[in-house]
This record gives sequence, structure tokens and C-alpha cells, in this order.
Amino acid sequence: QVRLAETGGDLVQPGGSLRLSCAASGFTLDYYAIAWFRQAPGREREGVSCSSSFADTSYYSDYVKGRFTASRDNAKSTVYLQMNSLKPEDTAVYYCAAAESCTNWGSSSAMNYWGKGTLVTVSS
Repeated sequence: QVRLAETGGDLVQPGGSLRLSCAASGFTLDYYAIAWFRQAPGREREGVSCSSSFADTSYYSDYVKGRFTASRDNAKSTVYLQMNSLKPEDTAVYYCAAAESCTNWGSSSAMNYWGKGTLVTVSS
């Protein structure tokens, strides 16, 4: 059974950092790109980043470029999202998702599998 499980969401002050993890099971992570999305209350889900499988390339939305870093440990079947210099507007439920590639990674419809999300709240 394919499963993606996000952990690491928390309440953090503006300017702080968090690292999210996405543990994959039921499929071989090596062959999939992993994207991170987020959805804030009242807003549409938006792509945050995508980490390709073997190409070792990551893509980021303009909103998080320079602050967030995606990485992956295929041996542990886990993908990470390091989030620094967090802002209140980063508050959202963060999801990881798997796709065959990072092509059209910003589109939810391009993803094959989804996790259930983890809540990140940035507030003083």
C-alpha cells in the first residue's frame, strides 16, 4: 500500500525554522519525484518545491526560493523540507506528493500520491 506521511509541523515564531519530513512506503522512492505543496485557510493549494528522483535537482516557488531547501534520502525513503526565515504567510498545511517527474510540478493534478499533511503555524 502506497503511503506518504508528513511530520514536523509545529508552531514557530516569525524568523524561525522548521524541518518537515515525508516518509514514503509501498513504492520505491528512488523512481519518483517528490513535491511539497501547501494550503492556507481560504486559499488554493500551491506548489512549494519539487525534488527530482535521480537528477538531484530541486525547484522552488518564488515565494520560498532562498528560504526553503528540499532534500531526499532515498535509502531512508524520506524527503525533507528545511524551512528557514519563516513568515506568517507561510502558515499552511503542508503536503508531500509523489509524481513520475517534476514536469508541471506546480499542478496538483500532476501528482500520483499524496500525504495527509502537517500543519505549520508561523505566529508570535
